[in-house]
Amino acid sequence: MNRGALRELPGQRIIQASLAGTAVFALTNLPAAAAVEVFQEPAAVVSLVLFVASIPLALVALAKAAVRTARQEERIGVGGLFLLQGSAPKLVRRLLLGSLLVSLLVSMVAAAREPFGILQPVFPLSLCAQWAARHGRFPRIPDPDPGPRPSGGTPPG
Repeated sequence: MNRGALRELPGQRIIQASLAGTAVFALTNLPAAAAVEVFQEPAAVVSLVLFVASIPLALVALAKAAVRTARQEERIGVGGLFLLQGSAPKLVRRLLLGSLLVSLLVSMVAAAREPFGILQPVFPLSLCAQWAARHGRFPRIPDPDPGPRPSGGTPPG
């Protein structure tokens, strides 16, 4: 993938933030997992900062999705919002879910020596939700009223 392709994607800053957060997480937590003492404290700080940052990101994404559902009458489900199922282009899904997958793998490898790392995957997950809430495409909610009812007192039947 080249930088030009990334620049053309909607929500490129969200994608860049996810990739950068995951890279910093991996660069601090993997050495901490390998018992490099100088990385123990930075690994914990990075994990906690990214986790704390993810909380308002996820809440804002949920609120924006709720507003979109109410105003634009879109059917926004959990899979489409957090896992980008059917709501994002293939490259966006690959980048954001790839960032989430790398975070999960690093947190599993590092969990024994750096337990705070298990919190970090919430960060790329919340950025998936941010991307979907802002840029995702969702199906419309069908109109429950198909049209006017015939007049005449008795329902058709």
